[in-house]
Amino acid sequence: MPTTVFRASMHVIVAICFLLIVLILLNNDMPTLSPLTTERIQAFKTMFISILLEAIPFILLGVLLSSLLQTFVSEQTIRRFIPKNPLLGILFACVLGILFPMCECGMIPVVRRLILKGMPVYIAVVFIVTGPIINPIVFAATFMAFRNHPAIAYSRMGLAFAVAIIIGLILYRFIKSNPLRISRANFSSEEALEGHQHQGSGISSKLNTFFVHASDEFFEMGKYLVFGSLLTALIQIFMQRESLLAIGQGPISSHLFMMGFAYILSLCSTSDAFVASSFQTSFTSGSLLTFLVLGPMLDFKSTLMMLSVFKSKFVLLLSALILITVLGCSLLLERFSNF
Repeated sequence: MPTTVFRASMHVIVAICFLLIVLILLNNDMPTLSPLTTERIQAFKTMFISILLEAIPFILLGVLLSSLLQTFVSEQTIRRFIPKNPLLGILFACVLGILFPMCECGMIPVVRRLILKGMPVYIAVVFIVTGPIINPIVFAATFMAFRNHPAIAYSRMGLAFAVAIIIGLILYRFIKSNPLRISRANFSSEEALEGHQHQGSGISSKLNTFFVHASDEFFEMGKYLVFGSLLTALIQIFMQRESLLAIGQGPISSHLFMMGFAYILSLCSTSDAFVASSFQTSFTSGSLLTFLVLGPMLDFKSTLMMLSVFKSKFVLLLSALILITVLGCSLLLERFSNF
């Protein structure tokens, strides 16, 4: 019942968001508004569309990979490749992003499918938090953005690695139940039913199943992306950045500010380094690392998408764990390093 209410409410919210988007896009000339308001609306439209267009390719990549796993990879295959040792499993998840370099937007459907296929929760979550950071594309982008300070790029990878190991070990120790909104038993029943409905011989049957899963997951994830992008654009446009920068100068407050900034901006991990580099003269290297590590692990857009897949209590627990671990590790790194 709660899941049904949650989904129904999200449909209503998305419908309202869609109506607002249409009204904004159609009303290019709004004479009753002041020039400042009109300018902000134009900026909002640009920001919203740019966030959406930046994220959609990664969502599409994620659901395609998820559908490939669903259609062509069995549970036995998944279990065969996962190390039995918890620490080795966490290390395996940390480097998995090198093989599957995806933005955080595309991680959620893939990870849900992996958990339902038998991947332990702690390994899947480590993949969520490290996959968008520890991959060659993000490293190259960070290195280019901080080419005058390359230690930031290496420190970003190292800090993400340390945070992921801590989170993985904590989840392994304390999370024993299924955190997904759908149980594995229900998933197996649905999978069997779908397999019966799409049964057939040859590759055509599998391709049909593949595209059915891909389209279903794309629209399921897409509505949360639209809603998250809409609110993110609103916050970015109407937030007074100058006043917020004034509170971001202290040794602790600068980290807290950059954490909030990363959460609100909801940038893609392949582009956030260029935003962070613009703050080099205003913020410490440690607070910039906080921004670079927290953003891909947890932001407003991905929180909404996680809520569509995981139970609310688990999302709250994971969010708190990420926030505390990133802050603590970045403060320690800043305290004992020379960069």
